[in-house]
Amino acid sequence: MRDEELLEMNQRHLNHDDYTDIITFDLRARIPQDPIHGELYISVDRVKENARSNGHMLAEELDRVMVHGLLHLLGFKDKNANDKVEMRSAEDACLAVRAWKQQK
Repeated sequence: MRDEELLEMNQRHLNHDDYTDIITFDLRARIPQDPIHGELYISVDRVKENARSNGHMLAEELDRVMVHGLLHLLGFKDKNANDKVEMRSAEDACLAVRAWKQQK
């Protein structure tokens, strides 16, 4: 998706008026027997910009954003400082496993 599309979703569904790299909708309530069920919407524009500003490769940044969304579906939050630390730690752990598996 483009920035403007995700901004419109952010405004309409979450009442947030800012750009974001990902929006995650947890849909487990629709199918309670599923341990994970949801939708991830990613702004390619934001991911590219974040990669540039953080000095990451685009693929690395996209991996982090996708892991971030999946962690939301598993119940992780990022609204306060403690939650953000936990989220970043979980992201790093997931990405480390992925990197380790790629080296094998």
